[in-house]
Amino acid sequence: MNIGMVCYASVGGSGVVATELAHALADRGHRVHVISSEPPFRWRSGVAGLSFERVEVPPYPLFREPQYLLALTNTIARVAEEHRLDIVHAHYAVPHATAAYLADQMLTTSAVSGRTIVSPRTVTTLHGTDITLVGSDPSYRRVVAFSIERSHGVTAVSRSLKAGTIAALGIQHDIRVIPNFLDCAEYRRRFDPALREQLCPVNHCDALVVHVSNFRPVKRVDVALEVFRRIRRRVRARFVLIGDGPERADIERLAAEYEMTSDVRFVGERQDLVAWLSVADMFLLPSAQESFGLAALEAMACEVPVVASNVGGLPEIIEDGVTGFVCPPDAVDLMAERGVAVLTDPALRASITHAAAQVVRSRYCTDLIVPQYEAAYLDVLGSS
Repeated sequence: MNIGMVCYASVGGSGVVATELAHALADRGHRVHVISSEPPFRWRSGVAGLSFERVEVPPYPLFREPQYLLALTNTIARVAEEHRLDIVHAHYAVPHATAAYLADQMLTTSAVSGRTIVSPRTVTTLHGTDITLVGSDPSYRRVVAFSIERSHGVTAVSRSLKAGTIAALGIQHDIRVIPNFLDCAEYRRRFDPALREQLCPVNHCDALVVHVSNFRPVKRVDVALEVFRRIRRRVRARFVLIGDGPERADIERLAAEYEMTSDVRFVGERQDLVAWLSVADMFLLPSAQESFGLAALEAMACEVPVVASNVGGLPEIIEDGVTGFVCPPDAVDLMAERGVAVLTDPALRASITHAAAQVVRSRYCTDLIVPQYEAAYLDVLGSS
């Protein structure tokens, strides 16, 4: 198949999944054209069958802000025409599915090229923010619903997100649940003694707690810091925060107010995430909402016990007390108790990490999930 993969380039679950899906599809013999404003965070050049198509947004004095939707629509139409795309896979309803619909209309009705163009079919994957944030805003609700309804196929990354989409938007479209996935050959524990000693010196530290996010309010990094503060009262632990975003400066100031600067380290975005996860003893994710929880899945694959909020799709991948712990979002003391338990009880930690890694490898590896997307593509092509 010839596939156009439309996604955001920034760090985040949707961009990561879209990029990894593009790589996997290219490895399976498809031709994939990734369409975005810049190469995505995990883009790897030189992969056979994989190309990048940049969305150029020229400045125009008539408009107050860049017209990304228009530029994206034009790019999708151009790539569809030049490469005879079979599928446009839009990650997020707005603006990506919206632009795919507009491009479809252009290709269907336009005679500019002087030849007949068969428009590609659109598959839209919902990742969460497009529903929980954008879709809930009255200013966007109707266009989000319209863009989903006009897609030829729709997938969601969790059962929770599917139910939330139907409840919030009244969607009549059939939504297929296809969970996020990992390259299980890459995501496995690879312990680096030197990195561990650097982050948690044996004479000063007994346990290492890790958090990974884009530092947006929904991730509640301030709560993660508070949970760690309570853990530290009972365990000689250090906290590593991986990622960057709008709230990082505030969290750094908060750590200083708590007089924890020597025990809390901000390392920014990391490409070698497996190495950092593999030296951790616990992963903390007290989010207000997670439509799936890809960061938690990555930690589980690297045999790191996860303590997380019982929200969204997290309970679908974490069985409480078996493959990790999920707690009510406001139960800070309970999260700290669960954290202390896994950090001080080697048998409990071993049981959880073994069970978690087994779940990842039996349900969420690339070779198990990518065929589900191929089946979704074939279904919409077969219904055309």
